[in-house]
Amino acid sequence: MVRKSIAGRWFLNSFSVILVFLLIMNLSVYFALRSYYYGAVRQYLETNANIIYGVLSYMDDYAPEIRRTVEEFESKNYMELMAITADGEIGITSSGFSPTLEHSEIPDYERAKLSSRGRSYYVGFLPNSERYMAVTVMLSGEVYDAIRVVTSLERVDAQITTMTIITAFFSMAVMLLVLFLGMYFIKSIVTPLRQIGNSAKRLASGDFTNRVAPTKNQDEIGELCRIFNSMADELENSEKIKNDFISSVSHELRTPLTAIRGWSETVLETGFSAISEAEPDSDAQRTFEQGMKVITSETSRLSNLVEDLLDFSKIQSGHMTLQKVNMDILAELTDALSIYAEKAKKEQVSISYTEPDWVAIIYGDKNRIRQVFINIIDNAVKYSAPGGTVTVDAGLFDDKVTITISDNGRGISEKDLPKVKARFFKADSTVRGSGIGLAVADEIILLHEGTLNIESIPQKGTTVRIVLRTN
Repeated sequence: MVRKSIAGRWFLNSFSVILVFLLIMNLSVYFALRSYYYGAVRQYLETNANIIYGVLSYMDDYAPEIRRTVEEFESKNYMELMAITADGEIGITSSGFSPTLEHSEIPDYERAKLSSRGRSYYVGFLPNSERYMAVTVMLSGEVYDAIRVVTSLERVDAQITTMTIITAFFSMAVMLLVLFLGMYFIKSIVTPLRQIGNSAKRLASGDFTNRVAPTKNQDEIGELCRIFNSMADELENSEKIKNDFISSVSHELRTPLTAIRGWSETVLETGFSAISEAEPDSDAQRTFEQGMKVITSETSRLSNLVEDLLDFSKIQSGHMTLQKVNMDILAELTDALSIYAEKAKKEQVSISYTEPDWVAIIYGDKNRIRQVFINIIDNAVKYSAPGGTVTVDAGLFDDKVTITISDNGRGISEKDLPKVKARFFKADSTVRGSGIGLAVADEIILLHEGTLNIESIPQKGTTVRIVLRTN
């Protein structure tokens, strides 16, 4: 869906209406001026023609008077008076030049003959493209049939054009003023909203330090900016409290968990031997051994959880540092697989992996890369049903190495797939885990300037693809 900005909607809905209105106004002014001036010229021509007709109508033989009137026509500087003969030809003119025109070239004369009033007017163009207006009044004499008054409209058209241009410039000034004021008003709205949108995106991505520039306006936009900044302050404070809490709890749990794990291992090694010598193969021995193994397993799991929380806290605060060296990524992958080989066997899940005969050297942190592999392999085993298979492949393409870990387990639903790398998100709450393992793994890969992509089909399996640049 194409986004329409406020400025764009204003331009289409408001400015375009004003533009059309001004265009219609300019056209209306032009035609109104033309109608007014042409009407005034027509009235002036008809007045002169009627005066001459009135004088001639009282004479029985007005042929001599027509010649005298035409030759002595006082307004010859502004118009030309013509006498048209009975056969439709121009007999004499006030200018002294008698143009040879056919009947079809004197439309006003032809119209006057057909008119019941015996009068007609016409606006046309001369051969030199000059516009003119002519008025013809019929006489019905034996020698002269009509008189015709003609004038040029050049000056009238120039006056109309000048006034139309003035109106157009005024309209343009109005449009520019409206555009300037409108854009200034729109900018006062759009700029803060755009800042709020950008800041909201950064808040959504986890950056709580961004703020909207304060505005001096005391209107709704200014209030919205202040409310947004207040909300950002609260979110930043909440995020800080949460990270501090995670860090504090993690450090508080680490010490007792370390002690529990150390003592449980010691008791498992020394205490079991003592009980074994006293009462071999007794129920107490088996119970003691099983309990110590559970303690060791659970404390190991809690230790991993604490490490995840610490890593997450470091990533969120930007304090995670990498101890980068040139390392063989395939060696770390093999070590991670060997760690989970026994566990996968207990879960009745097989791991398929053929180690390539080539070496891929990257510049990275060994422990962190191994942590990523362990996390992903652990997820693949956890979400696989008994009898399932986890397939691990490695490929080298140009200067990039790709590690692909696939399972044929329950998969991830389409709605949950975009959120699996989000912090504290668990697609299946029935499976153990903190919900931050993939978030930490994704951050570690990003710190190595690589990518971690997840593809999944429900009930068919999940594929995790890691791409890193080699040296």
